[in-house]
Amino acid sequence: MNKFKSGFITIVGRPNVGKSTLLNALTGEKIAIVSNKPQTTRNKILTILTDDDSQIIFVDTPGVHAPRTKLGEYMNKVVTDAVDGVDAVLFVTEATGKLLNNEKEILEGLFNKNIPVILIINKADTVKNKEDMLSLIADATSVGEFASIIPISALKKDGIKAVLEEIKKIIPEGPMYYPDDMITDQTEREIVAEIIREKMLRLLDKEVPHGTAVEIEYMKEGDSLTKIGAVIFCEKASHKGIIIGKGGEMLKRIGSYSRSDIEKLLDKKVFLELWVKVKEDWRNSNFLLKEFGYQEETE
Repeated sequence: MNKFKSGFITIVGRPNVGKSTLLNALTGEKIAIVSNKPQTTRNKILTILTDDDSQIIFVDTPGVHAPRTKLGEYMNKVVTDAVDGVDAVLFVTEATGKLLNNEKEILEGLFNKNIPVILIINKADTVKNKEDMLSLIADATSVGEFASIIPISALKKDGIKAVLEEIKKIIPEGPMYYPDDMITDQTEREIVAEIIREKMLRLLDKEVPHGTAVEIEYMKEGDSLTKIGAVIFCEKASHKGIIIGKGGEMLKRIGSYSRSDIEKLLDKKVFLELWVKVKEDWRNSNFLLKEFGYQEETE
């Protein structure tokens, strides 16, 4: 009889390579928000996959980037902290011919920690020139030795089974750390706030959505209807006008799309009320970063 195995796996990579899409594909649940804009994920997100013989705890992280704000510095620290003490790392990149310099730096840091690293080459279905794939693998393996190399398409869920099989080879025998019906450490309020922010990332252009934060004012659950009030914070009065839109049209779209996903999450009807407020340069305010959940608690 096979003994139960369990382990922690961190997903790492530069912005916009599909880390959150991969996380959702691996677990079969939409926990991490996704968009085609970089730096979508801001916090560490824990998602749990439990089956008959194993429990895998995935840690999704923000994309590693050159920070321009205190929020950016916090996001990079989240990544650094998230690889300490884990059983393996999924390093996600794209088949573009060569690694970027900052990707090599990330890999060097991982290999220095002697953590097993699985190279995940995402969006492999879009590669037209096989030489690009081979060139990337050669470039990556020049940095260090990977536990395995797996081309995938997270969006189409191609290669996901192979990733899980490789992870199960690496993780040790161990206990079930979380209840078998638990899928994330995120609260419903946190997931709802992230759903609203995801819609802004999809609907708004340029810097505007990156300068937003969402705070849930209230969440009142009834038997058949949940009432939710949320505040969208932005950095400039001009951004507030863009988020609201002409005649409130954009805010209505954000609310409508958000409500649809929230109803799926909660499995009931939702009444969603949104407000927009300005907090200038909040991404550089230690107080506001902590208020919005983007700063670690100090003892």
